[in-house]
Amino acid sequence: MPHLTQIKVRGYHLDIYQHVNNARYLEFLEEARWSYLEDAGDVAFFAEMHLAWVIVNININYRQAATNGQTLNIATQFSKIGGKSAVIHQVISIAGSDVVVADADITFVCLDQRTGKAVAIDGELLARLSTHLTD
Repeated sequence: MPHLTQIKVRGYHLDIYQHVNNARYLEFLEEARWSYLEDAGDVAFFAEMHLAWVIVNININYRQAATNGQTLNIATQFSKIGGKSAVIHQVISIAGSDVVVADADITFVCLDQRTGKAVAIDGELLARLSTHLTD
């Protein structure tokens, strides 16, 4: 089951057209990923391993405008784990409806903070990330 995060749209999220500015969706998605990692206990795990998540690709589809005062639900879940990267799928929808505002696939690598290089996703790291995969 996906992890859910709620964000209320505020006036400072809006652009001149009075809907959420496209760049703000990236911030919403990042907030939801951090919330997911915190709730799963992964922030401490990655800190102990001296690993950082580094985004290498974001594909986002803007589907419908979100406006001031709306509450957005952001569903976050892993969709793929590869040898050196993994993909998180996120869907932003208007709370209380089936209206999808945006969806995105975010590809990241795990960077060894001591060497500055991406590490293979295997062993303990693979086991930890695999717990997040959903059917």
